[in-house]
Amino acid sequence: MNLKADIDKIVQTLIEAKQPRREFVQLMEEFKDPYLVLIACILSLRTNDLTTYPATLRMLEIGKEPKDFAYCDAERLEKAIYPVGFYKNKAKQIVELSKTIVEKLDNKVPNTIEDLIQFNGVGRKTANLVLAKGFNIPAICVDVHVHRICNRLGYIKTKNPKETEFVLRAKLPKKYWLDINTLLVTHGQNICKPINPKCNECPIKDYCAQII
Repeated sequence: MNLKADIDKIVQTLIEAKQPRREFVQLMEEFKDPYLVLIACILSLRTNDLTTYPATLRMLEIGKEPKDFAYCDAERLEKAIYPVGFYKNKAKQIVELSKTIVEKLDNKVPNTIEDLIQFNGVGRKTANLVLAKGFNIPAICVDVHVHRICNRLGYIKTKNPKETEFVLRAKLPKKYWLDINTLLVTHGQNICKPINPKCNECPIKDYCAQII
């Protein structure tokens, strides 16, 4: 493990760096609504932010509440969210979960991981993001950026995002859980890229083991 991976200094430095956020990342920060975070996150799976952002805006033209999508024609939603990956499946998933929320959950999105992952197409990454961004409940959303950067720093040593989540839950101070995803996603998109990371421009290079 890298003794230089001082998580307090890393987080503070990334906050102060104020790296530019992609529009979709900023949109997710602004939602503050569990349902909007949930359906936008479903769109983002296996799709880059540059495609997801305009698709999310088109989806929001249809509605912003579960009742707006519960009885929405799936083909209409498909056209709105195209060309996100697996758009036909995602349209069906959003309609189905919206109907469940309306008819069985009193229009309320569940606020536990265990309940959220009962929805078709919702895994731990999405569930954690809904808790953190929608409910302001401390949760660690681990995507490819969080997994890659935490390992590259030498802060942890894990094989996959699921393992990373549980190791971070045990090691990362809880005060950072809500913000770590946004900070590392933004850093990963700007500097710490999967291939050819911009180490010379990295504000946290002094704390990084550079494990590629």
